[in-house]
Formats: sequence, structure tokens, C-alpha cells
Amino acid sequence: MLELQHISYDVEQDGDHKDILRDISLTINERFVAITGPNGGGKSTLAKLIAGILTPAQGRILLDGEDITGLNITQRAQKGISFAFQQPVRFKGLTVQDLITLASGRSIGVSEACSYLSEVGLCAKDYISREVDASLSGGELKRIEIAMIMARGTKLSVFDEPEAGIDLWSFTNLIQVFEQLHTKINGSILIISHQERILNIADRIIVLSEGRVKDQGTRDEMLPKLLGEVGGVCSALSEKVR
Repeated sequence: MLELQHISYDVEQDGDHKDILRDISLTINERFVAITGPNGGGKSTLAKLIAGILTPAQGRILLDGEDITGLNITQRAQKGISFAFQQPVRFKGLTVQDLITLASGRSIGVSEACSYLSEVGLCAKDYISREVDASLSGGELKRIEIAMIMARGTKLSVFDEPEAGIDLWSFTNLIQVFEQLHTKINGSILIISHQERILNIADRIIVLSEGRVKDQGTRDEMLPKLLGEVGGVCSALSEKVR
């Protein structure tokens, strides 16, 4: 379980302090949680704070009751938090098998590494020995990244706008992967996204706007609001989700 207690974050801009997040308190314990909201609302900043890339100006972050606020990204990874960037990193000289093995933190055989690739809809024999370089598309890289996260078996997997930079065909396949991941992962998934198809498989949806939590609830409670069927949370968001 992840707990955010009164989290705030600001940056200095032109000599002034600009609030990015203000007094965010959340408990994330469901299998699949989506955070959405208008651009510039602080969603990616929140994801980076959870991962340990950024440090909050105020507040505490707890994982299963342990205060991890002062831990960096490597230490949080060791505690069981995975973070997937909008644009996955390429590693020239490393193969897909190398990355999955490194992610698992143990020695695994080819058959087990291949099984993770199969789980994300990639033909293992075509990818297991490929280098993680410019020859791979954005959609392929994102599915390989998910295979790595599955191999790690982390408590919390954070995805920052996984739909960014991929085509419609790749996005459709990515949704299928997330639907499978939803049922098979042992921990929790936290996804930052505007996409209705991702929000539609979330157990809980949180709306972040202007650095604050504006609304939250179950998928059935939140989707009608976001799609404008009930009094809207944010009309601009409704357009983005469509």
C-alpha cells in the first residue's frame, strides 16, 4: 500500500516559487489506479515523486507503512517500486534477454525470459536476442518495458502516459497488455493517462488539476463525470479523454 501524506512540490521560476503540487494526500491500495486531468496539472510530477526521481518540498511517502520519502529511485526500486518513462530508454549493446534478466534481479533461463515476452504479445524468438536500440519501435519498447516490470514482480508499477509517442495499432495492443497485466500482477499498477480505454480498465480514477486532487472514485463513479454525462469535473479533460 502506498500512502501520500500532505505532499507538496514547488519550483523556482523567474525568481519566484511556483507551486506544482499542493497538499496531496492519497492512499493507493487497489490493483489498478489511473490518475488523469488537464495538462500541467502535476500528474507526471506526482509520478516522479512516487518513483524517487524528485523529492517533495513537504509531506511524507509511505510504502507498506515504511517512510520512503528520503529514498532515491534506486533505493525505492529495491523496496519494490517500478517506474516506466513516457519514452523508454534504449540500451545499445544490451539484448532484450539481458534487460529482462537484469530486471528480475536473479539468474533466469531463456524459456522464462521468453515467457514474459509472450505475456506482452511479442514473439519471443523474434525479440529475445535483439538489441534494445533504435531498431525497436516505441510500441515494442513499451511492451518490453512491461515485460521487465513483470519479471521484477514489484509491489507498485508506475506508468507515466504509456500511450505517448505510439501509433494507434501499437496503442490497441498496449491496452490488451494492460488488461492482462491487471489480472496477473501481484502488486498495484498506477497509470498516468488521458485515454478513455485506459481509464475504463482502472479500479479507481483520481483527477489531478492545478496541483490538487479535484475528485476521485471508482471507475463507474468517475467515467460518467469525465465524459460529460454527469456534471463535469473538467470540460477540457472530457475532450481529451474522447
